[in-house]
Amino acid sequence: MTKNFARIALAPLIGIFLFMVNMPAHAAKQNFDVWLSELKAEALTRGISQPTIDEAFANVKILERVVSLDRKQPEVTQTFQQYMEKRLPKSLVDSGRALLAEHRDILNEVATKYGVQPRFIVALWGVETRYGKYTGGFSVIDALTTLAYDDRRSAYFRKELLLALLILDEDHIDAKDMKGSWAGAMGQSQFMPSSFVNFAVDHDADGKRDIWTTKPDVFASAANYLAQSGWKGDQTWGREVTLPAGFDLSLIDLKVKKPMQDWQDLGVRRADGTNLPTRQLMGSLVQPKGGNGQTFLVYNNYRTILKWNRSTYFAMSVGQLADLLGGS
Repeated sequence: MTKNFARIALAPLIGIFLFMVNMPAHAAKQNFDVWLSELKAEALTRGISQPTIDEAFANVKILERVVSLDRKQPEVTQTFQQYMEKRLPKSLVDSGRALLAEHRDILNEVATKYGVQPRFIVALWGVETRYGKYTGGFSVIDALTTLAYDDRRSAYFRKELLLALLILDEDHIDAKDMKGSWAGAMGQSQFMPSSFVNFAVDHDADGKRDIWTTKPDVFASAANYLAQSGWKGDQTWGREVTLPAGFDLSLIDLKVKKPMQDWQDLGVRRADGTNLPTRQLMGSLVQPKGGNGQTFLVYNNYRTILKWNRSTYFAMSVGQLADLLGGS
């Protein structure tokens, strides 16, 4: 009697369980229109005006290409040398030198204010967008809406989407002109909306922080980002070095910091075999993956570049391009 009663009582629960197991994966996802209505309501509570919300989402759409790119970000299969050859062709160096000279006055002005050397500002500009030539053609609102609605990193991209609306509401740019990468990085400096809010600068004092078309704002915004992230204007980023035979490889780690003299005493030398500089900067040894043992002694500013982009290859490319550009 008790067993039969238990079977009867459990039957509905078993049926529900089997239904949930066989339910299509997408069925549990909130309807997009409902989701968007809730997001709009949240935007209003955050002080975003109704006209801005209406304009931003007037023709919003989910971009399947963005989801695909987010799911299938290509693994870096290039060696370090191949990556550097591709990212730092002679044409990029030549263009950078010309632009460094062309914009010398404004770059010096920005450098004086923020303490970031012009060659590093131009190097970041070059590595990020080829000096503004390739800034991305995706609608930032569509891209961020897609990624915020998607399940993988929804909380992060929802925050970025709401900040993008704030940028529009402050009239720094029109929604139709807010273009960027598939992940929502914007303008010639490729700032996410959170980076824009925290670091973008209206250097030309026209009332808009324009990282899309106004070079003084682009330069100052990049410099401000670095300055607030710990940049040292009287230091470089690092240098290639050689290691002696039998060197303790456990010391090749960003967590290991030593003054220059300690590395000198351990047999570390410049790439040409000469002694390290006598200035006692704190440095760490880095060997880029796929670099065939190529070793670099890096300083504080290298770590600061990593705050911009956590890729070792990216940080190395910025540092080496800055060196190739020359000058202060």
